[in-house]
Amino acid sequence: QVQLVESGGGLVQPGGSLRLSCAASGFTCSSKLMKWYRQAPGKERELVAAITSGGGSTDYADSVKGRFTLSRDNAKNTVYLQMNRLKPEDTAISYCHARHRYRDYWGQGTQVTVSS
Repeated sequence: QVQLVESGGGLVQPGGSLRLSCAASGFTCSSKLMKWYRQAPGKERELVAAITSGGGSTDYADSVKGRFTLSRDNAKNTVYLQMNRLKPEDTAISYCHARHRYRDYWGQGTQVTVSS
């Protein structure tokens, strides 16, 4: 059974850090393009970061470039999104995504709230 389970969200002050995890099961995440999206209240879901299969090249939205780092632990079949220097505008529900056998899979989402 294919499943993505996110964790690591929470409440943090501006300038703080969080690390989100996306644990995959039912497929090998190193063989897939893995993506993180987020959706802020009243806004559409936006792509934040992606990591390619194999070599694991990464790409980021301009709004998070230089602050967020996406990585992968193949042994744990898990993808991590390290978020530093968080801003109030980073407040959103974050979702992990993968496409496997022509189907899209999403995690349940994890809430990130940046507020003083």
